[in-house]
Amino acid sequence: MLSYEKLSKKPLLFKSFTGLTVQEFDSLFNKKIAKRYDKYEIQRLSCKRKSVRERKAGAGRRFKLDVKDRFLMLLIYYRLYITYTLACFLFDLDQSNICRDIQKIEKMIRQCIPIPQKIYDITKRLKTLEEVERYFPGFLAFIDSTEQQIPRPINKRKRKALLFRQE
Repeated sequence: MLSYEKLSKKPLLFKSFTGLTVQEFDSLFNKKIAKRYDKYEIQRLSCKRKSVRERKAGAGRRFKLDVKDRFLMLLIYYRLYITYTLACFLFDLDQSNICRDIQKIEKMIRQCIPIPQKIYDITKRLKTLEEVERYFPGFLAFIDSTEQQIPRPINKRKRKALLFRQE
């Protein structure tokens, strides 16, 4: 199972997976996330719902991962653009738990650091820099990483003949 404790012992992997060094992560977590989390969680649990609560706010199953590991999971999810299936394998959780954990902590993290906004309902093409900046804060560049097949002859003799002609 991937956790902060394991990943922080390998600084190059940590930087590659999250985009932050271990020191930057610790500083960000201690100065912004940890301070806001308790207040955010109380507010989240006590929000008024249409139906009346059957139990007290905070009753129910606890998170399997602590706040630091959930923050790490969110950063890895956004940095590497992994699927919930891969995240559930890495963090030893169920897909539905990954989805719920990310949804519950994402709003607070978005208030602390700029993370890309998920755009489900937008079907138009972003045309201006202002539109791009609104949906992708801190955006620097696009990278086109589409793969294109190179047609090669199936017949071994034709393939070799084609190879020798190119040289």
